[in-house]
Order: sequence, then C-alpha cells, then structure tokens
Amino acid sequence: MPHTYTSLLTHIIFSTRERLPLIHPNWRGDLHAYLGGICRELECKARAVNGAADHVHLLVSLHPSRSVAELVRTLKANSTRWVARHHAPSKSFAWQTAYSAFSVSQSNATAVMKYIAGQEEHHRRMTFQEEYLQFLKKHRIDYDERYIWG
Repeated sequence: MPHTYTSLLTHIIFSTRERLPLIHPNWRGDLHAYLGGICRELECKARAVNGAADHVHLLVSLHPSRSVAELVRTLKANSTRWVARHHAPSKSFAWQTAYSAFSVSQSNATAVMKYIAGQEEHHRRMTFQEEYLQFLKKHRIDYDERYIWG
C-alpha cells in the first residue's frame, strides 16, 4: 500500500491589525491553545505557539494536503471570531492581512520551538518590527520596507 511521508515544518508569523497590542495577557494562553486546536482540526500539528501582545508565532507540521495559505487563512478567520465572541465583543480585534512563513529543517526544530517559547523574554530586548526584519534578512527575503508595515 503506498503512503505519503512528509516533514513539512513551517514557522508562521502574523501580527494584529496595525501591530496594535490587542492580545491581552489574561487570555493570550487561551488564544494560543485555540490556534493549536485549529491546526489539529486541519490535520496539522502545532509544535509550538506563542507570541506577544501584537503578534503570534507557530511552528506547525503541515499535513501534505494543506497549503500554508489555507492554514493561515483559517487560523486568522476562526481566531478572530473566537476573540470577538469571548474577549473583544466590540469587534476591535483583527489580524493584519499579511503573514510570513519559513521552512524549518527537522534538525532545527528544537531551536525554533525554544525561540517561540521565549517570546516574552525576547521582546524585552527587541520590538516585533526589529524581529520581523531580522527574520526577512536571515531567510534572504528581498523586501521594500515601504510596503512591510502598510
């Protein structure tokens, strides 16, 4: 019987609308758990989920039938509804349209999980904007800064 074997680890980052600090510490952990549940429903595995008041990081093992775009679209849509229903009834919560996704080798997965787990400490030293530009440079992604933050 033929089987498909994959290792599709992806580090996904997306921020709140205008990078506003909309993710309250009182429910941030619940949001991260909810995002992990969405991954599970899509037959993906969230290996790490964490973030700060203005963004989230996920390390996800993608199911071979899922695209990154489909996963991120579903994560954002469902979590926006969840936040509106449970924590921000004024509907002021929203994610920024853009996102980033970086492939991760199995040999680097532990380091990425550690990085994601250390977000609170990390962001005492660096803003999200600085972190994001660092990721783009590290992964040799050409960008025009005029269009990153719009």
